[in-house]
Amino acid sequence: MGKNTGLKRLYYASCYSMKGIKAAYANEPAFRYEVYASAVLIPLACVVAQNAYQFAALVGVCLIVLAMELINTAVEAIVDRAGTEFHALAGIAKDTGSAAVLMVLLVAGLVWGAVLWENYV
Repeated sequence: MGKNTGLKRLYYASCYSMKGIKAAYANEPAFRYEVYASAVLIPLACVVAQNAYQFAALVGVCLIVLAMELINTAVEAIVDRAGTEFHALAGIAKDTGSAAVLMVLLVAGLVWGAVLWENYV
């Protein structure tokens, strides 16, 4: 039996993605906080944005934050699976994953700030 293709592959890939989102939500407090923030910010984008580009930017950065947190969670899970003993490279992997989330959060803040500034100041 070969690999799934077409719609069947899309279905299974979607199931795996949902499984990953559920696992991150259940096990990663930072992901939950970002989901809560997105649940507020995405509807707010409907009010704040004055055109489709602004809306796409505001919603897009929220989704990018969530995606980066998922990647960071995956890195942490792999590092934790590799062993419990301290290793400098494990620390670097976790710290840089966290730093990547911070950078994306800063970008999100800049985008939201720029759109709010442009529309309301």
